[in-house]
Amino acid sequence: MGANNTKLTPRQKMINLMYIVLTAMLALNVSSDVLDGFTQVHDGLNRSNSNVDSRNAAIYGRLDALAEQNPEKVGLWLEKADDVRRRTAGMVAYVDSLKLAIVHKADGSDGDPDNILNRDDLEAAAVVMLAPGKNRGMELRRNVENYREYMAEMMDDSLKGANIREALNTDPIQRAGTLVPQQWEEAKFDQQPVVAAVTLLTKLQNDILYAEGEVLGQLLNQVDAGDVRVNELNAYVMPQSRLVMRGGKYSANIVLAAVDTTQRPVVVIDGTKLSNEHGLYEVNTGSTGKFSYSGYLEVPHGDGSTTRHPFSSDYTVIEPMATVSASMMNVLYAGIDNPVGISVPGVAMNDISATMTNGSLTRSGDHWIARPSAVGKEAVVTVTANMDGRPITVATTTFRVRKLPDPTPYIAFRDAQGNIDAYKGGRGFAKTLLLQAPGLEAAIDDGLIDTKFRVLSFETVFFDSMGNAIPEVSDGASFSARQRQSFQRLQRGKRFYISRIKAVGPDGITRDLSPMEVIVN
Repeated sequence: MGANNTKLTPRQKMINLMYIVLTAMLALNVSSDVLDGFTQVHDGLNRSNSNVDSRNAAIYGRLDALAEQNPEKVGLWLEKADDVRRRTAGMVAYVDSLKLAIVHKADGSDGDPDNILNRDDLEAAAVVMLAPGKNRGMELRRNVENYREYMAEMMDDSLKGANIREALNTDPIQRAGTLVPQQWEEAKFDQQPVVAAVTLLTKLQNDILYAEGEVLGQLLNQVDAGDVRVNELNAYVMPQSRLVMRGGKYSANIVLAAVDTTQRPVVVIDGTKLSNEHGLYEVNTGSTGKFSYSGYLEVPHGDGSTTRHPFSSDYTVIEPMATVSASMMNVLYAGIDNPVGISVPGVAMNDISATMTNGSLTRSGDHWIARPSAVGKEAVVTVTANMDGRPITVATTTFRVRKLPDPTPYIAFRDAQGNIDAYKGGRGFAKTLLLQAPGLEAAIDDGLIDTKFRVLSFETVFFDSMGNAIPEVSDGASFSARQRQSFQRLQRGKRFYISRIKAVGPDGITRDLSPMEVIVN
């Protein structure tokens, strides 16, 4: 029994003593139903052990037969199988001797482990397994540990090796209500009825035979290790691309694929296993560009092992498109940035280049900016794509270059919410907003060409009570002091005109704009 150096409080010592007394009282009253249950489990385990032993013998027989056919290939594995069978038989016989010793202690020298008379004897197992001096329980634990490690290390599959270690686990056991874990042999055989101890040892034999079967199966698989079995051959055409442009090259690999339809390989792409068994990789495309992916195929072999075969590939996503154009509308405006869309189906954006006559053409992300220089002269855009390592001209488009249309003059002001708005004449305009406005501005804001112009000068024309026109000249784009004085004298319902407006656009051309009428509220 394990010694304990933990210092306990008087209260804890009292609780432990009460637990021991209670356990003893329960042990003295083990019901016959419980003992019958152990007997049934023991009988079932005996039948299971017989079946497992027969299965293991069949595996060994298969190895022996293969060794006769091909001694050079199978001889090494048969030698290891002989050692496994020898160790297992020794362990099973050793456990049988312990069962017999426990039953003889309870029933006498004529005791039979398969027909126990004193099934509820609580001392026989502890005397045989835990008695000082012999301590067969400790010896059993060490023998199990040695056997367990030998068998687990024979396994190439780490999961199966872990299963063997778990089945033959001999770690200390923490019982409910105890402070210190008990050694494996103490937990298994201390205060156990004879029938329970014998059943436990029969279960241990079952675990030993399980370990033997796993290792023998591993050795049998090693005979054909690395062989990949197939039952179906197919020819496949794998094109590098199904989309080929004129001037490009069509390339395809013609391959023979061999598969085992009963055991297909596992396909993992970018860390995620494919959800289907046919290696079909599908992905929804939400954006354009060139995308790459990589992964591996995990192929099972006849020995239960697997090998990984890496792969990588890429694909290009393009916008679905249909080109609709009106021949009369191929127009660029001089002096401003004209956005131009250029794309080639099946070609990544970074493999496309373009040039333009009569101006400049620059890339801005996935778009292009055309800035023609001379009005009235055509601009020709030439698009080149890099396909199969060589540049190919794929399109030539001609644009007419026009002067920007005249802008609309307006007075900028802020509304009640503080937003900038534009007064373009022809309706009432609050005098307070007019007095706050800095001057006159001009722009094209038709939603297609949003371009600001710089106002150079303008005049305001007021009418006195006699109907005489009184012109006032601006201070550049700003209202002059005299114009603001005239604004102050305006009464509700009066109106004046802004005329002789001169403005210059980004194309450098100065133009005269149409006058505007201002109605004062």
